[in-house]
Amino acid sequence: MNARSEMLNLIRHRKDGYSLPQPFYVDQAFFDLDLEMIWYRDWLFAGHDCELSKPGSYFTLQVGAYPIVVLRDRDGSIRAFHNSCRHRGSRVCSAERGVAAKLVCPYHQWTYNLDGSLAFARQMGEGFDRTQHSLKPVACESVAGYIFICLAEEPPAFAPFSDLMLPYFAPHNLVDAKVAFQATIVEKGNWKLVWENNRECYHCAGSHPELCKTYSESPNVTGVSGGGEDPEMADHWARCEAAGLPAQFRMHDSGQFRAIRAPLLREAESYTMDGKRAVARGLSDAVNAQHIGALMLFNYPTTWNHVLVDHAVTFRVLPIGPNETAVTTKWLVHKDAVEGVDYDLDRLTHVWTQTNDQDRRIVEENALGIRSPAYEPGPYSQLHEGGVIQFVDWYARSVEAWLDGSAQERVRRFA
Repeated sequence: MNARSEMLNLIRHRKDGYSLPQPFYVDQAFFDLDLEMIWYRDWLFAGHDCELSKPGSYFTLQVGAYPIVVLRDRDGSIRAFHNSCRHRGSRVCSAERGVAAKLVCPYHQWTYNLDGSLAFARQMGEGFDRTQHSLKPVACESVAGYIFICLAEEPPAFAPFSDLMLPYFAPHNLVDAKVAFQATIVEKGNWKLVWENNRECYHCAGSHPELCKTYSESPNVTGVSGGGEDPEMADHWARCEAAGLPAQFRMHDSGQFRAIRAPLLREAESYTMDGKRAVARGLSDAVNAQHIGALMLFNYPTTWNHVLVDHAVTFRVLPIGPNETAVTTKWLVHKDAVEGVDYDLDRLTHVWTQTNDQDRRIVEENALGIRSPAYEPGPYSQLHEGGVIQFVDWYARSVEAWLDGSAQERVRRFA
């Protein structure tokens, strides 16, 4: 039985409400199928508009086998390209980020304009047509300060996500924010384990003492039931929406993305040890309400987010291998906020720096246990792990649709 047949068979016979069979978390062939069916087909969070502050600004990222460069062109538009020279394939941009008037391949100095067109290729002889050797474009969209890319030749519609996200995020003006700090950690576990850990707070009391000072462990916050039946949640939504801030739970029918605004504990305003603001200047000049809690968004498979009154914390997940995942965290503040005056960097980043390291250890211990020959899928908590069940169900539906051909048929029908 080949990997595709084995994966489809295991998906169709998996036990609902249970973790996945071992190959989904450890097997190289299954990981390669994840790349093919999810990471190379879906919209992926790449970074923020504010990281590309002027024409020529760029950053790079690696998605599976694909090196990508994202930049702002001379007209101010954001574009993405395959970071592979059209001469002999060398990476054109090797730095994580930078600013350049043109992109110059370091191997033989082929030079590209910011629109991807080939500007210069020395000594290529008569008959060489520069217009046939532009950098290959990658689908790229920007919404509310977030940049998404898609590697598929026929990307799925972006509008369902942007239509849901934009009303929630627009008031926070992340387009004009700045990244105060960023950090990347590599967790030695499969990307699905990273997400499963994120989608529940069943573990929080025993693992995240810093986060639990302000963040609720309630399943209404991490789960997928909405939480509107909770009087505290309903009151919070009403107060936020009266202030012009969309707050109620919304999830797309696909289950791939969700937004909700939830209260923090004891009227805290920020993820700090005392619950007080980490940044004296608000994240957005348009948001003056107090105690607005945290606006939370996830979009599988690459990002979850927390937007507060004073700053935002954004997360990007990228798979490295079946047992390695890179998680990049960025702390965004008002573009005019000054470090050492408006905020102290240690205070701003402390809670999530600690939480990320704690989660890294959790994921790595989880991965070590799953690799045991004695591992078998176990039951999720129906009370506390509804979010995990929802994520695994989304994943199983997604890969099954590609494996049995129904997803391809939908793409052809709606292309």
